[in-house]
Order: sequence, then C-alpha cells, then structure tokens
Amino acid sequence: MNIENDESWSLVIKPKTGLLEINFKELWKYKDLVMLFVRRDFVALYKQTILGPLWFIIQPLLTTITFTIIFNKVAKISTNGIPPMVFYMSGLVMWNYFSTCLTKTSNTFITNANIFGKVYFPRMVVPISDTLTNFISFGIQFTLFILIVIIHAFLGYSFHPNLYILLFPILLIILAGLGLGFGIIFSSLTTKYRDLTFLISFGVQLAMYATPVIYPLSNIPQQYKNILWFNPMAPVIETFRFALFGTGLFDWLHLGYAFVFMIITLFTGIILFNKVEKNFMDVI
Repeated sequence: MNIENDESWSLVIKPKTGLLEINFKELWKYKDLVMLFVRRDFVALYKQTILGPLWFIIQPLLTTITFTIIFNKVAKISTNGIPPMVFYMSGLVMWNYFSTCLTKTSNTFITNANIFGKVYFPRMVVPISDTLTNFISFGIQFTLFILIVIIHAFLGYSFHPNLYILLFPILLIILAGLGLGFGIIFSSLTTKYRDLTFLISFGVQLAMYATPVIYPLSNIPQQYKNILWFNPMAPVIETFRFALFGTGLFDWLHLGYAFVFMIITLFTGIILFNKVEKNFMDVI
C-alpha cells in the first residue's frame, strides 16, 4: 500500500523561489492572523499603564509644547505664520507614524524568533500588522491635531486648505512604505549585526532634525535646502503643510522622488527579508 499516494494534504509549504516573491493570496488567507496581531499589539502596548491609550495623545501633546517653548519662544525659529502648536503638531503626527513603523518592524525577527521557530505563517504578516497597529495610533494623533486646528480657527487664525489635500492618501502610502521598507531592511540586518539595534532609535531621532518637523524648509539657505530635499520625508511633510495651510514648499518633482524612493526602499527590504527568512533561525 502506497501511503504517500493515499495522503491528501490541506497545505503544502514550499520554499520561496525568488527574492522578490510575495504570495499575496497567502497573505490574504492569513488576514485574520494580521488582525489578531494588531489587536494584541495595541492592547499589550499600554495594558499595565494607568492612562492606557491616553498616552497616544499625551506624548505628542507634551512634545509639541516642548518644541513650542524651545524652538519658537527661545530659539525664535519661524513657523511661516502658522501657529506654533499647529506647525509642530503637523510635522510630529506625520513623523511619528513613519518612525514608529520603522522602529517596530526593525525588530521583527528578533522579537518573534520563538514564534517563527514553532509555527508556520507568512513572516511578512508581522511587519504588516505592525504598520496597521501604528496606523491606529496615527489616527488618534491626527484627530488630536485636527482638534487643535479647529480650536485655533475659533481663536481667529485663518487657515487656507486647498485641493492638494487630495494627495493625503498618497502621503500616507509613502509614510507607510518608507517605514515598512526601512524597518524590514534593518530587521534583516539585525539578525546578523545586533549592533544596529542600538543605532536605530538614535538614528531615527537624529534624522528628525534633518526633516522639516521643527522648521520650515523655506527658511533654510539654498545650499542646505538642496541637501535636505534628498530626505524623502521632507517633501511629504512640506506637501502636507502646503495642502492644509497654503504655506511652505510644494513641488511635484520632489514628491515624485519621495514616491520612487519609497518603492525602491520597499523592494530592497522585500529582497533582504526574503533572503534572511530562509535561514534566520540558524543565525538567531
């Protein structure tokens, strides 16, 4: 009796044949697992804290107040006529989504090594769930930002949103793509080079000052401005402010550069992720 012929398997696991291969059909089949990870991460993040999800509001609010005091009141850095609280919050909300996506996904292999070694599921499920979890926190912080804008409008400040606000979904895609792309690149590298885990958080904080979060790019001298445009986050934040307030710099070429940079980063991350996924358990 041929046992092999009589056995019918409901799932056959095969190794990836290409570094750019992503089985979207398989990822969709595991959508429930993605949502389970999202719920787990969101609940566990502040489960044993007193204020819980309120920290999503408190952290950016305190940071915005600190920036207003230090950079606007003390350093006298211009905000292009935008109320300082609104100016700094607009940059922080966008930057926080990118940075949290990057830092959380950068630990994908290390923090989930026990699960990866015991149960099969598409490994890309974890960084995708991290990106979705961070989108929830972004939604909360963005709501806070809108409330601050409304309050300032009632106080007499005039805002001038324009049709470029329709680019907002594209800006979110660029933010998520950059955060996910850089995150899975670093997660792949940290399996072999653990020193990178110490450099990532420091590097992200340093990169914020090379991004127009606390200053308008229009006030930067031209020779430095040309360098800062190479930062793909710069066009995203400048476009966001231009769409909402009608001030700042906007250029289709720079925004297109940010989008192409995001695509290249994401594809590079997928290649490294698929390469490391095959034998990372031996390295860990």
